Amino acid sequence: MTGGGGPLGEVAFDPELTPGARNAVECCLRIQPDEKVTLITDRACRDIAASLARELDRLAVSYNAWTLEDLAPRPLTDMPGAVLEDMETSQVSIFAVKAQPNELRTRMQMTDVVNRRKMRHAHMVNIDRRIMMEGMRADFGEVDRISTEVWRMAGAAREIRARNPAGTELVGRFSPHLKWVKTSGIISPNKWGNLPGGETFTCPERVDGTFVIDGVVGDYLCEKYGDLQATPLTIRIEASRLLEARSVNQELADEFWRYCHTDENSDRVGEFAIGTNIAVHDVIGNILQDEKIPGIHIAFGNPYGAHTGADWYSATHIDVVGRHFDIWIDGRQIMRAGAFLF
Repeated sequence: MTGGGGPLGEVAFDPELTPGARNAVECCLRIQPDEKVTLITDRACRDIAASLARELDRLAVSYNAWTLEDLAPRPLTDMPGAVLEDMETSQVSIFAVKAQPNELRTRMQMTDVVNRRKMRHAHMVNIDRRIMMEGMRADFGEVDRISTEVWRMAGAAREIRARNPAGTELVGRFSPHLKWVKTSGIISPNKWGNLPGGETFTCPERVDGTFVIDGVVGDYLCEKYGDLQATPLTIRIEASRLLEARSVNQELADEFWRYCHTDENSDRVGEFAIGTNIAVHDVIGNILQDEKIPGIHIAFGNPYGAHTGADWYSATHIDVVGRHFDIWIDGRQIMRAGAFLF
């Protein structure tokens, strides 16, 4: 089926995409034959969307597929009304799109519908072939088991400490009034999730220390700067606010700093997360998968208050990821050099 542009059934795709697409449709979203799906893609991701559509066809599921460039110029200023209207009659939505600058607000318009209607939503921003071959082929049952254990421990924690060989020394403190959220790849009506899944996160009460970002930064900066192992970005945080950002790549440091000063809370840590996708073994330069690598990542900006209970807001959200973490939850070490100890 199609809601805009040519039907995805006419788009050729590599059969190697099929296992990841089947995992998304059957394991992660558990789409039933009597449900309706809104499938949103763009020209950059149409082959992956076609692999997803093939799985929907195989299950005889009713769906509409939308290609964004057929509806409005990119970057989008608003999510096209036809897409949002179609979502109003769907139980499930899938967003397989390559991010462009300043489109975060349009994605928020979409997830506002998801949250209000309690849809099962797979968020696959910047999905690519390598992710379909790696993170999307995970045993999500096992990822869910690990995520549940991390969620149980972190949910009772007052303090989490993290360090890595690059020089990170970070302390997060947590309030019992702010909820930890599990996004293991098993998507429910209560919380939409990124695919590939594999993280447990909250809005921290306070974060202090130094984070040496030798992995990636998020949003559209990820594609621009890629893997930062050779040119890490070092940031200093005090009382959850970004105080300093420095790198031998001055352009990166300057652009990250500007992004984190878009509004009054863009420089505030809104997310503290532990990645749990054990099928992800190293950074690849794509935030969608890299933030799921076992370890710590944080984000500045929007704290996803509808899920964490945070009472503040930002129009921006940018993740930062490092490598090879040691992690302690209330003094108990749960990870050494990026490997879980339980």
